[in-house]
Amino acid sequence: MTLRILVVGAGISGLAAARGLRIAGFRPDVVEELPATTIPGAGIYLPGNASRALRLLGLDAPLRPLGDLIFRQVFQDSDGGELFELDVAALWAGVGESRALSRGDLQQVLLTGVGGEVRYDTAVRDLEIIDGAVKVEFDSGAGAEYDLVVGADGRRSTIRAKAGLGGAATPTGQIVYRSVVTGGPPVSDWTALLGRRSQFVVMPMGGRRLYCHADETVEPGAPNPADPVARVRELFQGFGGPVPAILDAMEKVQVARTDEVVLEGWSKGPVLLVGDAAHATAPTLAQGAAMAFEDAVVLGEVLKAGADDVPAALHAYEKRRAARCDQVRGWTQERDRTRDVAPAQRDPMLRRRGQSIFADQLRGLVEPF
Repeated sequence: MTLRILVVGAGISGLAAARGLRIAGFRPDVVEELPATTIPGAGIYLPGNASRALRLLGLDAPLRPLGDLIFRQVFQDSDGGELFELDVAALWAGVGESRALSRGDLQQVLLTGVGGEVRYDTAVRDLEIIDGAVKVEFDSGAGAEYDLVVGADGRRSTIRAKAGLGGAATPTGQIVYRSVVTGGPPVSDWTALLGRRSQFVVMPMGGRRLYCHADETVEPGAPNPADPVARVRELFQGFGGPVPAILDAMEKVQVARTDEVVLEGWSKGPVLLVGDAAHATAPTLAQGAAMAFEDAVVLGEVLKAGADDVPAALHAYEKRRAARCDQVRGWTQERDRTRDVAPAQRDPMLRRRGQSIFADQLRGLVEPF
């Protein structure tokens, strides 16, 4: 059966979903409200299960020359003293490589896998489910009818709201700062320094560049800093390890709030939410892209097997994905709670048990999805 499918969103989740559908034999339309000239900034860390899903999507080969492989995760206190480390190469052995790279480079790899044109500058104005189909009105005034609409438009999803699948995302209380630094100190491992309700993560991402991801927990209603670079320098000025040299070399910082999306269900008739639109979490576990890639693989599989009954296929999709995504959210919240414990209590505990606790979480994601 040939299905008329619309994927809304051409970020990581939308392009991955389009690829999963394409290798399952479908030819989805893909729309994106932003212009084609919008290029994702900063970097991204892809753990082993993300690489496994990309391999299943047939996108592992173009990824290999990009970025830098990560073999160890090193956790330190704010002075740069070691708390514990994880041999992620061993943990993900047989699953996939861990890699840090430019988000823009990843976006280009995903675009090559779509196999069709993305319609940029195109937003969904309205949608209506009628007789098992979805009537979609675009902001241009044009309309179309689809057998399936996939909302891959992020944690502030328009499709989620218009389909009545849930309300606004819930803030986590974190502010995230992202930066790509050139001319910084040599760093060979994914390295996190934990402060008081804050952390600074740095990793090599190829081309003698470092990807920095820092965050802090703030009170509800606290505004974003007017000068993110100044705030990052103020927040982490007392840290040790590679941080002082990185702060000296830092020129630009992107700032964002993080939030969660927790829904009772991800589908209504022939409308489905995937990726952050369905199950966003704080980025602590670096599983946002991995979950989106896994979503894409499973979506293609269930529709290939059940294209004659789209709502039943979407129910099967949720059954396969919900528990795993709930698990990731639970582990993310657990890590964030641990991070926010006062260092005097947290650091000795992590020196004793951090390796086993964090390794057990990753082993849970080694399992097939």
